Amino acid sequence: MNIELIPVEFGYEYRKQPKDPENTYLIIAKHGAVASELVNCSRIGVDVLKEGGSAVDAVIATELCIGTINAFSAGIGGGGLMLIRLPNGTTEIIDFRETAPLNATKKMFVENPNSAFIGGLSVGVPGEINGMKIAQERYGKLPWKRLFEPSIKLSRDGFPVGKELDIRLKMFRNELEQDPALSAIYAPSGKLLEKGEIVYRRNFSRTLELISENYTEFYEGSIARSLIKEINGRGGIMSFDDFKNYKSIIREPVIGYYHGKKIITTSEPTSGPSLIFMLNLLEKYEMSDNGLDITNLHRIVETIKFGFARRTELGDPEYFRDQFAHETRIQEILSKEYAALVRANVSDNQTFRPDYYNPIYDHKDDHGTTHISVIDENDMAVSLSSTVNLIWGSRVLDPVTGILLNDEMCDFSIPGAPNSFGLWPSPYNFVSPGKRPLSSTIPTIVENENGNVELVTGGSGGTKILSAVLQVLLNLYDFDMSLLDAVNSPRIHHQLFPNSLGVEQGLDYELVDKLLTIGHVVQLHNMENRIHSCQVNAVRKFKDGTIHAVSDFRKNGIAAGY
Repeated sequence: MNIELIPVEFGYEYRKQPKDPENTYLIIAKHGAVASELVNCSRIGVDVLKEGGSAVDAVIATELCIGTINAFSAGIGGGGLMLIRLPNGTTEIIDFRETAPLNATKKMFVENPNSAFIGGLSVGVPGEINGMKIAQERYGKLPWKRLFEPSIKLSRDGFPVGKELDIRLKMFRNELEQDPALSAIYAPSGKLLEKGEIVYRRNFSRTLELISENYTEFYEGSIARSLIKEINGRGGIMSFDDFKNYKSIIREPVIGYYHGKKIITTSEPTSGPSLIFMLNLLEKYEMSDNGLDITNLHRIVETIKFGFARRTELGDPEYFRDQFAHETRIQEILSKEYAALVRANVSDNQTFRPDYYNPIYDHKDDHGTTHISVIDENDMAVSLSSTVNLIWGSRVLDPVTGILLNDEMCDFSIPGAPNSFGLWPSPYNFVSPGKRPLSSTIPTIVENENGNVELVTGGSGGTKILSAVLQVLLNLYDFDMSLLDAVNSPRIHHQLFPNSLGVEQGLDYELVDKLLTIGHVVQLHNMENRIHSCQVNAVRKFKDGTIHAVSDFRKNGIAAGY
């Protein structure tokens, strides 16, 4: 295979030719790397690393840039989770997921479920700025204000509509052109901006500058008051106390081991326990012996189905009625012994209806995200997943602050009728004041057999994150792929409901035909389809110190390093 080596400002980019898409790159670095969905944001993060900033500093600067340019997927009006591994091997999670307002009730969306998706009632209390501030105070090296400077400049001086933003603008043309606040930015002349035209977010630039000088303005000052006024003016129930009392939570990660690798991922309310369970289930198959043949592919599908069944038991750990019993159950799900019991129910020659996998409740299908992976020169590693939830969030953009707000409330389950398989919505994920909804995100860090950081990864794409990150790990550790091939390879996805197997085009036709023979209902998906794809961004460090970084071509991402 011909490989073209392209020197760039930060490290080197390997671009594989000729079969791979033109925007697939492998970044090779010596000191540190950042993998995000926008190359200019990845490079902003690398700038921070080169100035002596930590991986935490870099991920904050990168995330602010993503939220400035690709506001449809992330931003300071949303929230997320940050998994941090310090150079000494200590790990922790900063959970800055959005929370339900204090006036929220379990049945608030029963009469009008659409209000959980669009408008002021759909907005959860934004946690991103609080989470960033805590992380920077604990592990940052550069001044807080320095991390905001690139995004302040970008939003003030303008940035061109790139390929990904252009796609998302066109997908929501009518909604954006008809909303006064959104159209003022993205259709200032009455017509949607085209690719290459300049976007200005000057009010947002002033907001970023204010936060960079006085963090408390977001939760206790003029920014909070402006956001609350806009949210409630659009039908919301937000109070000043909701903002003032918001607090990120420091959590311990969940740990597993796969073929000698230590897998560190996020605990509830994310889907991390399901990832560990699926790896435990697959470990005994020794798939590397035969590669991705039909037996291994079918076993992966069945494992994913069992994994999504276990996901129905997850939720915000603070809101289970019997917390001891729930914690005992989670520890069982994480155990090798439980995986062995489940493995006995995996058939190599047939698949089953969803009820065979014993889901407890119907699960909520959540939505889009952004993910950033960073390793710095001191081996600090950060895996961050952040979101405003649906594309363009709640579509509530405060014209005063320029902040686009999340619609995270739609990630909660809504009490109602059972689904077609007789499963009721999960009471573990019903709305409750101050509660955090279940998330598909799984920021993940892998250590090698010597206890050194080896991989930082995670994904964006709603429920598909769980299956996509799993397959990238399998591609690396079972099928011995390069990081570029591990991310680029076609994937499969099954989440029990609906009862169909999504298969990205490019998977060997004979394998697809055999999946049909076994009994799978297969739907073929274009790898760049924004509805059906998940984007994984990853950084890998080798024992000789070389760093590889890859951002998923499915969202036009390019990483950076130095």
